[in-house]
Amino acid sequence: MKTSFLAVSLAFASTVGAVAPAVAQDAYPSRPLTLVVPFPPGGATDVLGRVVAQKLGQELGRTIVVENRAGAGTVIGASFVAKAAPDGYTLLVSSGTTFTVNPAIQANLPYDPVKSFEPIGIVGRTGLALLANPKVPVKDLKEFVAYVKDPAHDQPPYGSFGTGTTAHFVGEAFTSAAKLKMTHVPYKGSSPAMTDLIGGQIPFSVDTVAAALPQSKQGKVRVLAVSAPKRSAFLPDVPTFAEQGYPSVAMDTWLMVAAPRGLPADVKTRLEKALKATVESPEVVKSLEAQGFEAAFASAAEGEALIQQELPVMREVAQRANIKID
Repeated sequence: MKTSFLAVSLAFASTVGAVAPAVAQDAYPSRPLTLVVPFPPGGATDVLGRVVAQKLGQELGRTIVVENRAGAGTVIGASFVAKAAPDGYTLLVSSGTTFTVNPAIQANLPYDPVKSFEPIGIVGRTGLALLANPKVPVKDLKEFVAYVKDPAHDQPPYGSFGTGTTAHFVGEAFTSAAKLKMTHVPYKGSSPAMTDLIGGQIPFSVDTVAAALPQSKQGKVRVLAVSAPKRSAFLPDVPTFAEQGYPSVAMDTWLMVAAPRGLPADVKTRLEKALKATVESPEVVKSLEAQGFEAAFASAAEGEALIQQELPVMREVAQRANIKID
């Protein structure tokens, strides 16, 4: 009788041990998640991060707490996530600045753009645009190139929202492709650059479609070209750089949700499926469009491929234009 009882006990224990991992897997997520935004509160990434967090939390059945860890060009927030446990409870939402720009201009990053992160998916994209003050007599890239090459203008300035930003990269990629000599004027953000462009302190600038859209509608700036691979849905009448003879200038701004590298496969699958449903929900699409982003979900695999594709391009532009941050 004792032997029989022991055998039953061992069998029961074995059965419990066998099903325990499955129970643990099915339990994800069993507590609130944290979504790190590596930018200050109030900006487009922060606004959209909070919209995504709310809907993604609903899809997962758990609260997602948004935590701003801004500074050092997203490095502070990105590093925090890179060092977190790869259990699916700490996520990052950031732009290409984290994944392809910083690695191109900073030699000693505390994270690796590929080895440190597990892309979950891309949630939205917006192009970058070459802008002109309406008083400057240029209406397209052909006239722009002629204007800049005119000796009377002596390397005219163009603004961007900072050294080493995607706007700076687009400006340098275009001036290189067109063999132009211009003076880059970095600003501490989009707003002051746009203010000076509208006021005529600078004749040209590179900024996001999202920032340019309201000013363009009011006739305060003229949009000469967009850098995305295809025309922006928000500016359908504006041709791309490629359409105007500069196919190498094909770059846009995208937002990606990522986790620390090493996620369990089932957790990654759950997150990716929930993020896809989030991005495709009407309320999130509306919020993205309100910020000038096109809702465009791309899978984890596509996110991985995008980083691999953009890294060498950014590094080449950075090296050619000597863009670096010590």
